[in-house]
Amino acid sequence: MNRIGRRSFFQGALTAAAAARVSGANDAVRVGIIGLGGRGTFHLGTWSKNSGARITALCDINQAAREQAQAALRKVSTPAKEFADMRELFASSEVEAVSLATPNHWHALSTIWACEAGKDVYVEKPASHNIFEGWRMIEAARKHSRMVQVGSQGRSIPHIQRAMQRLREGVIGDVYLARGLCFKRRRSIGKTPPQPVPAGIDWNRFLGPAQMRPFTMNRFRYNWHWFWDTGNGDLGNQGVHQMDICRWALDDPGMPEWVLSSGSKFIYDDDQETPNTQHAAFAIDTRQIHFEVRGLPTGPEGGLGPRTSNTVGNLFLGSRGWMWADHSGYQVYLEGSTDPVATEAAPKDDAMPLHVENFLQACRERNHKRLNADIEIGVNSAALCHMANISYRTGRKLAWDAASRRFSGDEIANTLISRDYRKPYVVA
Repeated sequence: MNRIGRRSFFQGALTAAAAARVSGANDAVRVGIIGLGGRGTFHLGTWSKNSGARITALCDINQAAREQAQAALRKVSTPAKEFADMRELFASSEVEAVSLATPNHWHALSTIWACEAGKDVYVEKPASHNIFEGWRMIEAARKHSRMVQVGSQGRSIPHIQRAMQRLREGVIGDVYLARGLCFKRRRSIGKTPPQPVPAGIDWNRFLGPAQMRPFTMNRFRYNWHWFWDTGNGDLGNQGVHQMDICRWALDDPGMPEWVLSSGSKFIYDDDQETPNTQHAAFAIDTRQIHFEVRGLPTGPEGGLGPRTSNTVGNLFLGSRGWMWADHSGYQVYLEGSTDPVATEAAPKDDAMPLHVENFLQACRERNHKRLNADIEIGVNSAALCHMANISYRTGRKLAWDAASRRFSGDEIANTLISRDYRKPYVVA
């Protein structure tokens, strides 16, 4: 059986009330957190501070991570039930929604399983690990009437919302180019040899849909981002946030007509597979998106002022001027002016609490249109990152056929739309 007998596994776990739950305004949504590493720690802190939610379950393949999360939770709330297998958590009647902070290659399957079990889902970005499984995530959310919010927190940041509104009002005229910048300094990860799997870690479950590999520390703690089996490079890590805002500025278009991406892993001799320097260009009607990743030392861009090691944000070019937007605010410049004609500064706050609150509101109202980053938005933004990586890996410009949902005349590129799933962890 390709999908671990999910129908029989979840049989009896769903009730009519759980499948079609409508929370009252004062109900606390019972939440299970899956993935308790670095990002999962933020999830734990955010959910534990929200009065509209109660953490009832913790899940990780790492026993030590479960114990550490439980100890942190005990300081602020009652203990939660622990799970080593997410499928058992999905079957629990004590969980109504799940917060997924797993590695990228688990996002799709865990979201689909959760939807099938009648749970609403908050899933970290990128929505999917490849293009194909993103489509399946949308289908599962709609079929089972689930709220699925992707962790593109920029959609819930007030000053970014206002910046997008200014663009729609024509503050810089007609926007013809949206640029995403991910100039984020990344040090070499070095080389770590295969070793026995540490006690308390279920390596088979960690790999899940990915092919079996020997355990190494680089493939496990955070650096899984830089391996194609489990991550998507910095374009699909930090960069997907800015890619999402590029799409937002262009009114959330669908797939582009073509993509061209190039780059390399420069300087370092280490285990990393994904590029540390990458440029991608996309054609969307008469407009374009350009995206650039720089992980090595670099300067600022476009007169953006002093930066330390990172410049992460968006540039929008229009017929009358340009706008820069990032976590600290936005500035608008018109043609011929060296001073901004509009500006807004913002505190550097964590946007996740606002994003979680938006998710909970949609859960209570049972209306996915209330989500700031509904699964369809997140899947389409991730798809552009995947398209760029496919162009990079094949080394050529690729044309997209919207009707067939394939690259035109390029079977090698088409094999990378999905992946070779390791049974029984198959997205079908």
